[in-house]
Amino acid sequence: MLWVKALHIIFVVTWFSAMFYLPRLFVYHAMTEDQAGKDRFKIMERKLYRGIMTPSALLTLIFGIWLVSYYPLDQIASMGWLHAKLTLVLLLFAYHGICGSMVRKFAADKNERSHTYYRWFNELPVLALIAIVILVVVKPF
Repeated sequence: MLWVKALHIIFVVTWFSAMFYLPRLFVYHAMTEDQAGKDRFKIMERKLYRGIMTPSALLTLIFGIWLVSYYPLDQIASMGWLHAKLTLVLLLFAYHGICGSMVRKFAADKNERSHTYYRWFNELPVLALIAIVILVVVKPF
């Protein structure tokens, strides 16, 4: 179980790193006015999303499910902190999907949002991370 937990944590860290960096690329991309710069950001965004962020999300999910499988169902039913964590994880997967949509919009030169929007959008996974760590470590309910 400890190896599974270690691998889960490794891929969570990798996934969050990508979720923190990709919207930062959106900030800079939205501010860029020259085509060469825009093309460079398109490549960086695509490679980060497809090559690191998505595989890390899938491996986080696989190892997370594996971890949960160690607990009996009746015990899982009474773990309120886990239910709250899983709700936040589902929201993170929605955020992940929204990021993918944004990558596609930037790739098609159809971005309609300002760099300020992306600066705020970039803060959402930070809030989720804080809440998830507190839920997992403190287990408040």
